[in-house]
Amino acid sequence: MSILGLKKKQPKTFKVKVITMDADMEFSCEVKWKGKDLFDLVCRTVGLRETWFFGLRYTVKDTYAWLKPEKKVLDQEVPKEYPITFHFLAKFFPEKVEEELVQEITQHLFFLQVKKQILDEEIFCSPEASVLLASYAVQAKYGDYDPNFHKPGFLGQDELLPKRVLMQYQMTPDMWEEKITAWYAEHRGIARDEAEMDYLKIAQDLEMYGVSYFSITQNKKDTELLLGVDAQGLHIYNPNSKLNPNKSFPWSGIRNISYSEKEFTIKPLDKKKEVFKFYSSQLRVNKLILQLCIGNHDLFMRRRKVDSIEVQQMKAQAKEEKARKKMERQILAREKQMREEAERAKEEMERRLFQLQDEARLANEALIRSEETADLLAEKAQIAEEEAKLLAHKAAEAEQERQRLEVTTLKTKEEKRLMEQKMREAELLAVKLVEESERRSKEADHLKQDLSEAKDAERRAKQKLLEITKTTYPLIAAYSSPPAPPDGGDLNPETGSMRSDFKDTDMKRLSMEIERERLEYMEKSRHLQDQLKELKSEIESLKLEEQQGVFPLRGEARAYPEPAYLPHATRNSAYMDQMSYLEEV
Repeated sequence: MSILGLKKKQPKTFKVKVITMDADMEFSCEVKWKGKDLFDLVCRTVGLRETWFFGLRYTVKDTYAWLKPEKKVLDQEVPKEYPITFHFLAKFFPEKVEEELVQEITQHLFFLQVKKQILDEEIFCSPEASVLLASYAVQAKYGDYDPNFHKPGFLGQDELLPKRVLMQYQMTPDMWEEKITAWYAEHRGIARDEAEMDYLKIAQDLEMYGVSYFSITQNKKDTELLLGVDAQGLHIYNPNSKLNPNKSFPWSGIRNISYSEKEFTIKPLDKKKEVFKFYSSQLRVNKLILQLCIGNHDLFMRRRKVDSIEVQQMKAQAKEEKARKKMERQILAREKQMREEAERAKEEMERRLFQLQDEARLANEALIRSEETADLLAEKAQIAEEEAKLLAHKAAEAEQERQRLEVTTLKTKEEKRLMEQKMREAELLAVKLVEESERRSKEADHLKQDLSEAKDAERRAKQKLLEITKTTYPLIAAYSSPPAPPDGGDLNPETGSMRSDFKDTDMKRLSMEIERERLEYMEKSRHLQDQLKELKSEIESLKLEEQQGVFPLRGEARAYPEPAYLPHATRNSAYMDQMSYLEEV
């Protein structure tokens, strides 16, 4: 096997990844390609013609470098990775963005890069300017503000303010969004490219805009300083202050810049001024500083010359493009306005149509209701007529009833008068009966008392008779033939005892009969009182019915209780019998 066969076959291409501000791209490059070939490929892909502002940057150890156009890509200190990563960024910044940035794509790439530098705090920005810049960024992204579409919270996912500004004030995200939206609403009618240009015009006035900072020392005593390179010239800063330079060297006042290894020399155009020297410890950084100085100085001189034909053509095309876009925007605005007016007119017509439909529906419903009402009124009129006839008939009946009631009322008044008279007579009779009852009760009590006295007299008579009998009985026994009693009287004790017993029985019977008659009299008196109460209640109910207009039917008769009379003859005979017995005793 030959030695040539042992050698590895070298690849003819290599992969490159290019990261722009709004896209990532991958290319397959030839090994022999120079930096200019890759750069031109990226610019053609992006559509960029203002190529002198941009470059391909890559990372080297702890710093960065720009791809050199005249050297091969693989011969430079590019990262040893696959694919090789480059960042397509603005290397030089214009002095006046509105005059120098011609293409819209150029403006857009600058807008994205400057916005990122402000959010990453590589460019210092005050809170007020940050809010204003954020409002232009929102206008460029979302277009005109529409409160119906852009509801609160629609900026919640967007990074619009530097963290330093957010931490500086004790404000919630909603409060920041409200401030940004207030500015955003005032940008109505501004196109995206105009909003981005307004953003850049504000950003170019910031102190750190377009400045590349490098650490240097002024002398061998290692006094640390900062060197700033931008489109205006060179600036010397204190390490703790990147806003206000201690010394500046404009490009118009610099005659020559040179460096020897670590030493830089700035020779002013005025020979009377002192030459400024500074030192940088890294050779790679020194080359980068010199590269930036040469590029910015060339652009500075180029701005002060007549534009090249290419630039003039680009500006003319950009002007025509802007005029065309402006015309298109005006036409679009007019069409939008006409469309909005047409939509408003359509909405008004639809609203009017709906209103007319509602009115027609309401009128139809009203017509139907009117017809129903007419039918109902006709029916009601018929019913009213029938009711009128019925009422007339009822009025005639009522008149007849009234006449009958008048007659009935007269009869009822007569009956009422007779009843009241009977009631008064019954009341008088009841009073008399009560008085008679009380008198008879008193008589019964007197009779009981007389009876008791008669019993006492009888007992005394019996006792006296016994005493006489006991006294005379021995005298009769002494004689053999007793004499006959005078007037045929029977002096036998047994016979006297029988008569005594007989008289005692008559007294008891008489007492019981008197008591029984008294109880009967009291029972009848109580029954008469109950009948009087019923009669009063009937009279009261009759009065109530008269007040309410209710009268008894014609010919109706009421039954009234007849008073009961006590049997006086029986009581008088018993009384006479008792008195004769007492006289006899």
